[in-house]
Amino acid sequence: MPTHEVANQPPPLEGYNLFTSDRVLIEAVRREAAWADERVRRLGEIAGGEPLAWGRLANTNPPVLRTHDRYGNRIDEVEFHPAWHELMRLAVANELHALPWREPQPGAHAARAALSYMLSQVEAGHGCPISMTYSAVPALRAAPEVAAEWEPRLTSTAYDPRPIPASEKMGALCGMAMTEKQGGSDVRANTTRARPVGARGPGAAYEVTGHKWFCSAPMCDAFLVLAHVERGLSCFLLPRWLPDGTRNRFHIQRLKDKLGNRSNASSEVEFDGAWARLVGDEGRGVPTIIEMVNHTRLDCVIGAAATMRQAVAQATHHAAHRSAFGRRLADQPLMQNVLADLAVESEAATVAMMRLARAYDGGDAGERHFARLATAVVKYWVCKRTPMLVAEALECLGGNGYVEESMMPRLYREAPLNSIWEGSGNVICLDVLRAMAREPESVDAFFAEVGRVGGNEPRLDGFVTRLRDDLRRPEAIEVRARRLVERMAVALQGSLLVRHGDPAVAEAFCASRLEGDHGLAFGTLPTGLEFARIAERARPLAG
Repeated sequence: MPTHEVANQPPPLEGYNLFTSDRVLIEAVRREAAWADERVRRLGEIAGGEPLAWGRLANTNPPVLRTHDRYGNRIDEVEFHPAWHELMRLAVANELHALPWREPQPGAHAARAALSYMLSQVEAGHGCPISMTYSAVPALRAAPEVAAEWEPRLTSTAYDPRPIPASEKMGALCGMAMTEKQGGSDVRANTTRARPVGARGPGAAYEVTGHKWFCSAPMCDAFLVLAHVERGLSCFLLPRWLPDGTRNRFHIQRLKDKLGNRSNASSEVEFDGAWARLVGDEGRGVPTIIEMVNHTRLDCVIGAAATMRQAVAQATHHAAHRSAFGRRLADQPLMQNVLADLAVESEAATVAMMRLARAYDGGDAGERHFARLATAVVKYWVCKRTPMLVAEALECLGGNGYVEESMMPRLYREAPLNSIWEGSGNVICLDVLRAMAREPESVDAFFAEVGRVGGNEPRLDGFVTRLRDDLRRPEAIEVRARRLVERMAVALQGSLLVRHGDPAVAEAFCASRLEGDHGLAFGTLPTGLEFARIAERARPLAG
């Protein structure tokens, strides 16, 4: 048709390297895990190609539950679109589920964070079973006999989705089932029970009976679950198949119909005397499984930062190619303010993510104490900021951002998830207060990291001084917890940006987040900042 000429539309953001097009990530990898540069580069090249289509297909064709086969036999299997399996195969082959356990060395967790950060931008849902498998390994080590059997399976680089016993597979995946309908985050209110089959203790067999309201990734080969025994809440590894090769009494009741994360299966399950093995000591279920939870909280930060990055990439790419009122959107002062503000937030999240991941190497006691407190602090704030940032980035695309083909609706639906997963905002803030009370060394380690600026940024110094004073006030500290944790996160991000970020980004962050020269919405940075430079730094080097 002569009237149907397509003009003034940006080219698709595809066919690009997610690593080499991301200046912030390049700098962070060189700083935290330089040895992994080429590995991250290779996955970045792959991720920016066909996997982008896999992500779309996996979300438009969500998983389907098959409780029974055609003859009436209970099978409890989940069917996925082939695109899902391709994403899983790519993640497992690149060790996103196991790199630090397969190659323990300084920077291993940071290298894995960078890899996960890129593939999460392609499609977030497949990251759930990958994260659970990665996080299960340190928890399983509380039962050496169980770990000896399962760790080689969980760290294999072969993705094997066949519904057969794990002993017959080339590799295995692990899920988790903690929360119940009557308790939610209050896992001590759980009603699931376990009784020993014979001898008691770590590695021994128990039968578990109960219902789990949320079971993450029910297609996995085994699950870490919580159940009560006489001595209290305990942690168990519950496999899908019994040692004799028959199916365990693990029954999927239904898959959750979720707001986002639709490519991934989340479920309700029943354990009808299911066979499991105790991990850790009886009555020590929460301390045992917290090893898994801490690592999955790190992955919440990675996932949220990745969602931010993809949203900012889409917004800056669109603005660089779209014109309105006689000039490019990227050249218009008010749009520059918005894009710069989004870019500052995204960079702050990325540098915090990579620094936090490096702390998981556990090089010394100081790093372990820092990770204990900083994980909760950063998880709270980065995950809280993501929905607001994605909404503003979507608006940068206007109506184009509101249609599914743009990817923005998928990002928008995904944005709240990480703030809920592994502890909602209140749970995380209360955990920060608990960590500060029980482990004062973590407070010292946290502020030692913040203080590495060395007095070179007066705005940060003043902000931290006021924060410390407020932390010392015990009155109504629970009521003030969100505000305190928010300020702790901002202080850490400010310190990292001053030390490692682009000077224009660090200046914008300090002026707006530390000095308070900022409105309540994005795009309200003060005048005099280098908006165009900051936005251009965030624009993906593609197209």
